[in-house]
Amino acid sequence: MTDDNHDPEMGPMHLVTAGSMLYTLVDPEKGYEVAYNRWYERDHFYGGCMTGPWCFAGSRWVATRAMKDLRFPVEDNSVNKPVDRGSYLAVYWVENGHHDDHFAWGADQVVKLYMAGRGFQERRHAHTVLYKHRSNRYRDADPVPVDVALDHHYAALVSVVVEPVVEPPDGTAGDDLSAWLDGEGLPGLMADGPVASCAQWAAVPRDEMTGNAPMDLGSPPIGPDATMQLFFVETDPRDCWERFVDYAARLEASGLGRVTSASPFLRTVVGTDRYTDQLW
Repeated sequence: MTDDNHDPEMGPMHLVTAGSMLYTLVDPEKGYEVAYNRWYERDHFYGGCMTGPWCFAGSRWVATRAMKDLRFPVEDNSVNKPVDRGSYLAVYWVENGHHDDHFAWGADQVVKLYMAGRGFQERRHAHTVLYKHRSNRYRDADPVPVDVALDHHYAALVSVVVEPVVEPPDGTAGDDLSAWLDGEGLPGLMADGPVASCAQWAAVPRDEMTGNAPMDLGSPPIGPDATMQLFFVETDPRDCWERFVDYAARLEASGLGRVTSASPFLRTVVGTDRYTDQLW
């Protein structure tokens, strides 16, 4: 697994890299599924995010009822409260070094859009949080970089939150969790299967930029020691979900940490209303 900007044929390069992420998970109100999907896809995706400075990639994902039924843990989920909240996920990459440049624009832009009548009142945020990039892990020696993964048209995305134990056993240090993830956890999940890559993120606490949003943003940011892992998957998550269940069980057995949220998503089909009748 690699985590650098080196092309085996072209040598070292300066590449556009993702330094920040907007992760926004939302439910439309029942009866407004199609209207919400069209508003977000045909207006807000661009007007509220992609036209902003330094935002260079975005994609939309959907949790149908079948996807929601796979989520775990059912109780005390750190993202989905209750566990089946959150149907549409939008993910955006912001170029490294430009977190404040983009999200200061975004905080101002969303207010302007709502004042101009370009908001959508019939929706409820489940988990809308800013994240900063930590690292990437890959299955392949020459992988699709995470920085372009939102444009690669993967079949699915799996969102996992990993948290360390409060008091590691036997005097182990917090770094042991990272070592376990790199040495055992992620290789066991990704090897010889459809899970191509993992991008790891740290949550940004709510501040003036996010605290002034014209709506409730849902569950709070995960803790400072927790990691949001986004897995890019080449097949329907149902075909490989046992890998994620096993990953969580192995992490728990290690005594170093636990999975506090695991949620699969399918890619939306842009320009269509596919899946709007499968959310509940």
